[in-house]
Amino acid sequence: MDKLSFLEVIAAMAVFVSLLLAVFLLTVKTERKLENRLFAAFLIINAIDISGIFMHLFVDSYNLKAFKISAYLLVMPLFYLYVNAVCYSDFTLKRKHLLHLIPFIVANLMLVPKLYLAEGTAKEDFFTTMWSSPEMLVYQLIGELQFFFYIVAVFMILKRYKKIYLENYTNPNTLLYQWLFQLTLIFLFIHVCIIFKNIIRYTAYNDLFIWLHILAGTSFLLAACWFILKALHYPELFRRIDSTLQPTKDFAETLETENTTDETKSFQIEQLKKFMVEKEPFLEPSLTIQELADQVNIPVRELSVLINHHLNQHFFDFVNEYRVKKAMTLLKDPTKKEYTVLEILYEVGFNSKSSFHTSFKKYTNTTPTAFRNS
Repeated sequence: MDKLSFLEVIAAMAVFVSLLLAVFLLTVKTERKLENRLFAAFLIINAIDISGIFMHLFVDSYNLKAFKISAYLLVMPLFYLYVNAVCYSDFTLKRKHLLHLIPFIVANLMLVPKLYLAEGTAKEDFFTTMWSSPEMLVYQLIGELQFFFYIVAVFMILKRYKKIYLENYTNPNTLLYQWLFQLTLIFLFIHVCIIFKNIIRYTAYNDLFIWLHILAGTSFLLAACWFILKALHYPELFRRIDSTLQPTKDFAETLETENTTDETKSFQIEQLKKFMVEKEPFLEPSLTIQELADQVNIPVRELSVLINHHLNQHFFDFVNEYRVKKAMTLLKDPTKKEYTVLEILYEVGFNSKSSFHTSFKKYTNTTPTAFRNS
């Protein structure tokens, strides 16, 4: 099998896996329909783009091939909207999101005179030398600027998501952040391959051009398979935040100006610590800062400032510190020696083994098992 045939096989497999996953996302019963549909659309557009490698075996339409090329400009907008839908529970599609179609529309309008409206030999001649034409050079420039804009926007969303989650929730599902972050890095790697491939296109290194094609196609195939495995292993992968939540630093200064003396803040901190020890609200695995604020009778924003600003801890770290202390007590308790570490971590409010071990080692510089043995 030569390199071109191998490339066509890889592309066909990538298209098949992508479409299979897209069908699953569109038909599975779930409350998260919007994000599933957005990711399905993302996979379908990617499949259309990759199908260009073997499209000539089945279709000989220049218009369809041109549309396939321009469809790539829909990939990053769909991924950007998908990340928003996954991260924010109140995200909905609005008319303003149609603005994301502008690059795609502009690219197709550029191709109207010389391709879509052209006939016969003129259309064939343009398609033969298309990648050297001013229209396609502009298209590639638009594509690179668009990719840079969206990749930066996605990283900013993930950074904000992680910060807000740590400040407002305990036992945060960092799998979501890690997975989206890793997925973004994979797409960044694939795009770097595409950049090099497009540069090599204008040189005489045809073999290198094909190998870069193979690398990009294989990477996307592996990414699609990886997503399926993630979905199978972690069906409850997602936990989202409200987009109206703000990082504490955005309102801390205002509250400091409007509110409370140092004596009041000190009293609230002592009240909070006493409540944590006596009532042990941290035993609730899904405890949020809003729920704790209601229990301790402190406005949620003031509580957020107390913990994240004055105690200099994320809400996540603040609550988990009490859980670790409770776990240390249980691990030292002779009457609990028959309890496994897994049973103890659930008893103190953790719902993740990795989260428990990470927090325990952070506060004790040792593992739970080593602590018990010592």
